[in-house]
Amino acid sequence: MSSPATAPPAPSNLKRIVAASLIGTTIEWYDFFLYGSAAALVFNKLFFPDSDPLVGTLLSFLTYAVGFAARPLGALVFGHYGDRLGRKKLLVLSLLLMGGATFAIGLLPTHATIGTAAPVLLTVLRLVQGFALGGEWGGAVLLVSEHGDARRRGFWASWPQTGAPAGQLLATGVLSLLTALLSDEAFGDWGWRIPFLLSGVLVIVGLWIRLSVDESPVFQQALERAEAKSAQDERTPLVSVLRYHWRDVLVAMGARMAENISYYVITAFILVYATTSAGVSKQTALNAVLIASAVHFAVIPAWGALSDRIGRRPVYLLGAAGVGLWMFPFFALIDTGEFGSLLLAVTVGLVLHGAMYAPQAAFFSEMFATRMRYSGASIGAQFASVAAGAPAPLIATALLSDYDSSTPISLYVIAAAVLTVVAVAAGKETRHRDLAEVASGAGTAPAASRKEDARAR
Repeated sequence: MSSPATAPPAPSNLKRIVAASLIGTTIEWYDFFLYGSAAALVFNKLFFPDSDPLVGTLLSFLTYAVGFAARPLGALVFGHYGDRLGRKKLLVLSLLLMGGATFAIGLLPTHATIGTAAPVLLTVLRLVQGFALGGEWGGAVLLVSEHGDARRRGFWASWPQTGAPAGQLLATGVLSLLTALLSDEAFGDWGWRIPFLLSGVLVIVGLWIRLSVDESPVFQQALERAEAKSAQDERTPLVSVLRYHWRDVLVAMGARMAENISYYVITAFILVYATTSAGVSKQTALNAVLIASAVHFAVIPAWGALSDRIGRRPVYLLGAAGVGLWMFPFFALIDTGEFGSLLLAVTVGLVLHGAMYAPQAAFFSEMFATRMRYSGASIGAQFASVAAGAPAPLIATALLSDYDSSTPISLYVIAAAVLTVVAVAAGKETRHRDLAEVASGAGTAPAASRKEDARAR
């Protein structure tokens, strides 16, 4: 019998909550990925014009990586206040920060206008983007996980995850359209600004939808219980996470390695590799990522639903192993220079990535108690991104520059896949856990976890 906290909500209410999380995450990822695509295509010329083209690309990706460095700080700050004040308030703030920074990039003078101040300002705005995204992900997936039907949590919680391919699809689609309509000179002069300025319109739509949803009922009940205690009995979320869930944090970080690294190699670095090593045009590479992102969007809910049937770990392990095995064929297909082969390489890579990304939302949510769930899920996910997604395009570009071969890049992704397989295999299956049973907080978290683990086995 379901507890009140986990009883299935009204379908219309749940769909509105899913829509609010999905649209918000789509906007956030649109802003974040737009920067990555622009870094690969034009930022090396606009902000680092005195460098060799490949060195300029490296410097451009370095500012891209800076955004990841700010994500752990965002995870700590948003996680702390999200576990204290609620998920909804922090999600509104993250959307405002991300949208404002992206809009400002669209207005930013280039190196030709203000000199070295241009890349400095670009880096500052990238830091704001990373800080906002570090707090966005945990809140978005928790809002759905804590509202949703426990029996289909993997499916419903996977929908905010589709915000990543949807954002990639939107960002790549806008860039692809502009590069098709504008000459290279016009795109470099002013066309690149249009996608960044569009973020202002998207943020207004996202805010309107997010402000219309209710706070998580699981969080509200946990907060009421906490308020009934003496204030000194409740530790800060970060302290509680490190005391009761440090193993889960390590599992989450390891699980993120292959997922994060493979994604940015497949979607961001490919724009460099395909155009410089395989002789593919910029438009062709963008079109391949565009179509593959649409497929990625479609398969994520299917992988999430499968995780409800067979478990989070089996689906995740399938994705990690698959991505590792696909890397050598991935680059071999791109090297043919044919659009069909390029499309096949990216599509299969993203389908396998989806097997990791889809169950991740429910998997990480189910690891932690409610009053430390935002902190735990965010810390596990975002601290890993510093070592995984942040340097991935940078490392891949450096390896290509040094070895003029895709083999070291393939081995890099394979090593990450091995690490993820080990981490996920070391974790416990969580799909049977009831979020209400771990809603009581730090004082009873160990007992609740033992009960859940026994049932999972």
